[in-house]
Amino acid sequence: MTEPHWTTYLAALLVPTVAVLGVFIAYRQWRTAQNKLKLDLFDRRLLIHTAARDYISSVMTSGRSTSEAEYAYLAGTRGAKWLFNDDIVDYLDKVLWHKICDLGCLQSELEGLPPGQERSEKVRKKAELKKWLFAQMEVLDSKFAPFLRLGH
Repeated sequence: MTEPHWTTYLAALLVPTVAVLGVFIAYRQWRTAQNKLKLDLFDRRLLIHTAARDYISSVMTSGRSTSEAEYAYLAGTRGAKWLFNDDIVDYLDKVLWHKICDLGCLQSELEGLPPGQERSEKVRKKAELKKWLFAQMEVLDSKFAPFLRLGH
């Protein structure tokens, strides 16, 4: 009986080796696709977070809400329902947006209002709203944090 040549062994191992290598490459491609998805979601979610922060920053720097800032907020946060959970969507659409509307209404009421008790009360309410909005910077970060982490 003769011993098989070493090339016979090599040929027998070639197919399983190529199969294992193919599985490894497929796994790495799957991981790359998963990481790309995370990055794409991060980019889209960060744009929504930035739109909300930009609105609050504009109110803090200018002292008032403008229709341009309100439009930028609405345009920037419109896709939130597809990228976040209901808690964040409710926060952006119901809590934060309602306060933004309240601030805009107060500003409109203050225009042309003569000095007096009514004006003083509206100015106080506007100041409280602005303080509340400023406090939302921290709330915004804590609510968005779980969605903006890129842990691998």
